[in-house]
Amino acid sequence: MAADVDVEKGRPEAIRAVPVRHPGRWVGAAVIAVLVAMFIHFLLTSKSLDWSEQGKYLFSNAVLKGVRNTIWLTLAAMVGGVVLGIVLALMRMSANPLLSGAAWVYLWFFRGTPLYTQLLIWGAIGSLFPTLSVGIPFGPEFHTWQTQSLINVAIAAALGLILNEAAYMAEIVRAGILSVDEGQQEAASALGMSRAQTMRRIVLPQAMRVIVPPTGNEAISMLKNTSLVAAVPYSELTFTAQTIYADTYKIIPMLVMACLWYLVISSVMMVGQYYLERHYSRGTSRGEASRQRLRFRGGGGGQ
Repeated sequence: MAADVDVEKGRPEAIRAVPVRHPGRWVGAAVIAVLVAMFIHFLLTSKSLDWSEQGKYLFSNAVLKGVRNTIWLTLAAMVGGVVLGIVLALMRMSANPLLSGAAWVYLWFFRGTPLYTQLLIWGAIGSLFPTLSVGIPFGPEFHTWQTQSLINVAIAAALGLILNEAAYMAEIVRAGILSVDEGQQEAASALGMSRAQTMRRIVLPQAMRVIVPPTGNEAISMLKNTSLVAAVPYSELTFTAQTIYADTYKIIPMLVMACLWYLVISSVMMVGQYYLERHYSRGTSRGEASRQRLRFRGGGGGQ
């Protein structure tokens, strides 16, 4: 019995777990709570925001037209930019030095000059090229058009955005293509697939995993860049808000209203980007981790 007691006395004392204190977290939470409360108080009490004035114009015909113009410009710029960007990326990677050099010069110019300046040039394109014609280079012209009648403000705004976006999309697409292992292209060539078939069926589907995330960011950025087409000028959302407050002198309420519309549209685009990324990440560790998070949030749902 005494031996048993001695053995028990010789045992180490049980570990007592003491929770780690995080005073910094509480201080940070308190600061954030105070700032959030101050911001909400500002939103509810500030007269400069004039919510009633915003409500009057939020769904007006002029603002809804500006929203539609903003959306179609974003879609046109991204679709055109992606298509032209793929062409430029393939030219940039071509073994032909003339094609590669031409693509490099294009990227150098459009990435090296401000988008706003480019749009100003498109707004005054009639001064640079008074007429556009079809004919033999340095020879007779078969038909001639007045530039201003052929390229209206909507087309000028879309062209300015497309040509600028293509320069950035070209680099994104090139990075995606280079991320695919060269061995897969060699295997496709060994199977008798042409270069175009290999690019369409093997390379681009895998490159999409790298291309989609930055392309989604470019689309959201393009949504905001449409506000620069006021340089043309074209009546998108920001230009419409400026037109309204030029008459009402309610500058802040109209700009806040425009911000709310941009937030709504960009939030929808972010949701679409998330599901698109999840689709193209299937079969990867990142895609599996994403599905595990979704199952965890849904309470451990089935397959």
